[in-house]
Amino acid sequence: MKLVLVHGSGGSSLSYYYQTRRFPDADAVNLPGHSVGAPSASVELYAEWLHGYVRGKGYRDVVLGGHSLGGAIVLTYALAYPEEVKGLVLVGTGARLRVHPDVLAECQAAETDKAARERWLRARAANYAKVAPDVRAMLLKKADEIGPAVMRGDLLCCDRFDIMDRIGRVRAPALICQGDEDVMTPVKYGRFLAEKLPAATLEVVPGGTHQVMLEKPEAVNAAIERFLAALG
Repeated sequence: MKLVLVHGSGGSSLSYYYQTRRFPDADAVNLPGHSVGAPSASVELYAEWLHGYVRGKGYRDVVLGGHSLGGAIVLTYALAYPEEVKGLVLVGTGARLRVHPDVLAECQAAETDKAARERWLRARAANYAKVAPDVRAMLLKKADEIGPAVMRGDLLCCDRFDIMDRIGRVRAPALICQGDEDVMTPVKYGRFLAEKLPAATLEVVPGGTHQVMLEKPEAVNAAIERFLAALG
């Protein structure tokens, strides 16, 4: 099996800092535009890019993992190419991902205004408040490199994403990980996925927020390990 991990909006492969250390054969990708190349304009286009990437690498028996936007991407991939997906690891995501207009406006302002960009970076730092300081510093440096314009585009992709009426067609076994303190994609999102997906396990991690895989890596890694072992 090959574990391929996809980050969320404005993120990078660093989102899986601890997972790539626990599973050294895993491939945590950087989506186009993060920070090389041009970002995609929709979840569907990101999924097609991922499909080409997986095919190009020659990966087989693929287990796709995705956080937030990444979860939307791998769910879309699984709908389009069900025979190619052995399993899914869905972290802090949902079948629909609405984004508050204020968040989009903050990103847009940060694209051109220095003070707004500083506020945007402080908000990113707050988002990583429960992450170890050394890892948080790396994440913030990368976020600044990728920038608010890419993040805004990603969030618009999330806002347009909605497979509520199709989620039951995803056939691959799924592990769903949610932090019980996640306010961006609350536990009810994970419960909905667990109810609608035909072969799903829900793991709710105490004390975890939207960045649960960075905050509680031992719990998340243990859940992934159990899931991969069950897939055989």
